[in-house]
Amino acid sequence: MRAPLALFTAGLLAFGLPAGDALAQSGIESRRVSFPAGAESALLKGQIKGDQTVDYKLRAGAGQTLTVDLKGSNSQNFFNVMAAATDTALFIGSVSGNRFKGLLPSDGDVTARVYLMRPAARRNETSTYASRSALPVPRSPPCPPPVMP
Repeated sequence: MRAPLALFTAGLLAFGLPAGDALAQSGIESRRVSFPAGAESALLKGQIKGDQTVDYKLRAGAGQTLTVDLKGSNSQNFFNVMAAATDTALFIGSVSGNRFKGLLPSDGDVTARVYLMRPAARRNETSTYASRSALPVPRSPPCPPPVMP
């Protein structure tokens, strides 16, 4: 009798409480990235401590190539890239390193999320970082030469 009651109670708790990710994301700081006039890249600098997370948002179009490089003072400092209107990662820095270059699948605000890995965050470590984000403006292909009759 106790086992079914315990499973029922665990099920209620699982459905009644927000997921851990939802709770953790509530304290995410968001910063808008804008490129200087005529520039195709921006240098972003900052510092994070413990479980602090910073989302850098930049407007981009489907098919554009985004490049993000991150250099942090802490080896546990990484970033993820999420496509517009989704929390699904296109890139996970802790798995793939601190350099991303890829085509964007959709129009809208792309997010580069800077964070410390969980063990470093629990120890309340800090990292000073610099990140270069580049989003070249799509160029039209050159016009073909005129055809002579």
